[in-house]
Amino acid sequence: MAIRYVHTNIIAKDWRKLSQFYQKVFHCKPLPNGSRDLKGEWIDGMTGIPSVHVQGEHLLLPGYSEDHPTLEIFSYSQEEYNNSKMINNLGFGHLAFEVDDVRETLKGVIAEGGGQVGDVVEAMYPHNVKGTFVYAKDIEGNIIELQSWQKI
Repeated sequence: MAIRYVHTNIIAKDWRKLSQFYQKVFHCKPLPNGSRDLKGEWIDGMTGIPSVHVQGEHLLLPGYSEDHPTLEIFSYSQEEYNNSKMINNLGFGHLAFEVDDVRETLKGVIAEGGGQVGDVVEAMYPHNVKGTFVYAKDIEGNIIELQSWQKI
């Protein structure tokens, strides 16, 4: 049996704005034929939400193939607003991106309307490798880890 990771889904208040954020800051690219406008009995049955309408798109994550994995950003016609995202909540905690420069990427996150959660920190790892890290938030409060690695 073959298994492969396909996508991570983020439910957004405004999928277009959130998609633009990830495209500008992290160089994600819309997947050709990745737009979604879903409605009908099949999606009602799958979600358990009567007369649901889901819109959004798939963004190709940087550094991978031409079709997977993707970040799937959706908005629902029936939304539940419980945006109490914290780094230590149960469930998915954050997305992580390896970047060339944590501090410069963080500036980009903030310039595009995101925020910073904690301090930028550095830690030494075995074999003289230094990691630099920070938690940030996208424009809807989803937590993102920025990390970079340097051989010292």
